[in-house]
Amino acid sequence: MSYEHPSGVLPIRIGVVGAGRGQSYMRVAPATGLELVAICDTWEEKLLRVGEQLGVTTYTDYDAFLAHDMDAVVLCNYFHEHAPFAIKAFEADKHVMSECAACHTLAEGVALARAFEKRGKVYMFAENYPYMVYNQEMRRLYQDGRIGEFKYGEGEYVHPDPAEVKLARSCGMNHWRNWIPSTYYCTHSIAPVMFITDTRPLKVNGFVVPYDFGDPTQTMHVKRSDTCAVIICRMDNGAVMKSLHGGLRGHGNYVRIHGNQGLMENCRHGDKSYLRIWREPWEKHENEPTETVYKPDFPVHRHLTTAAGHGGGDFFTSYHFAEAIRTGTQPYLDVYRGIDMSIVGILAWRSALNDSAPVEVPDFRIESVRERYETDDASPDPTRQKEGQPPSSILGDMEPSAEAKALAKQVWAKQGYVDE
Repeated sequence: MSYEHPSGVLPIRIGVVGAGRGQSYMRVAPATGLELVAICDTWEEKLLRVGEQLGVTTYTDYDAFLAHDMDAVVLCNYFHEHAPFAIKAFEADKHVMSECAACHTLAEGVALARAFEKRGKVYMFAENYPYMVYNQEMRRLYQDGRIGEFKYGEGEYVHPDPAEVKLARSCGMNHWRNWIPSTYYCTHSIAPVMFITDTRPLKVNGFVVPYDFGDPTQTMHVKRSDTCAVIICRMDNGAVMKSLHGGLRGHGNYVRIHGNQGLMENCRHGDKSYLRIWREPWEKHENEPTETVYKPDFPVHRHLTTAAGHGGGDFFTSYHFAEAIRTGTQPYLDVYRGIDMSIVGILAWRSALNDSAPVEVPDFRIESVRERYETDDASPDPTRQKEGQPPSSILGDMEPSAEAKALAKQVWAKQGYVDE
């Protein structure tokens, strides 16, 4: 089924970087009025296979890919490589939709904001969790004043898996999933709260549950980071937000918003897309129940969302990206909110390494603020090693066991990957 764009309006031609994760955006493109014309990946075998399936041009070289006749680029490359790719796309006069994180260092965040302002193209931060059905409904209710002013919120992204499953999606010892600190992958948990309440963090405190030597999902995996992280954010309206994410048992993603006149949260049992609203007896309207539980629906295009990944989130990121390009208006998840959400994880790691002391979150909308961070390139990336770089674990440098390395090679071989 196709998106019903206005008569005579040509589809927006896009290229997608990432033949794996990028397939979700490739396949949803026609439903949002986007036309896939090219894909790019360094894994040539997978690239050619997907390109043949979809009948589009393939590239292993990003610069050659950017020269293709297209309007916009969707970045589904590695987590820690998005900003340089986005900046190059801006320089090639392309609109950009970038998966999380928007940037891997504070210096990259500065460079990304400046490149965006210089070129004036559309930038969409493709954080899909805000667009799950219950989060969109909570945003609507919050804007309608249903629970009053935001005072406290929680976002959770808990994602445990067996070692074999994690290894299959992190091929290579230095794949980003194998070394990224536990605070960094935070946007799935903090973005929904920021989206619902339209607030941004001013300060963060990071807390880490260390690597668990008694958990085979960790010891039989080659990752060098910790079990999970908790980030406490002080928001610009005085509220407090808690983010929990990592590999704890109890898979799920949950959002809870306390206002000064009520509570909203998605349910923790049964169908998690159900929404619970609580109003105290002395504050609710006369005929309003104290507790309401119901299954919300998407605000628009509900018939197109079911085939998209992440609970419809992949459809709505593409949809809002396309609408932004058509209208010339930046999307809600613009470059600045993408940077805000991404640098929280970087700064929370600094906090965790400093006994969880508070760290200020700079606002990169302001050039005078950006100037203080333009050379801040601290990163735990093993390929960027230099003196003073932070470790991947709160315990310091970790070395996977011989058993974990042997299992990794077996799993990676099945994926067609041979580690150097």
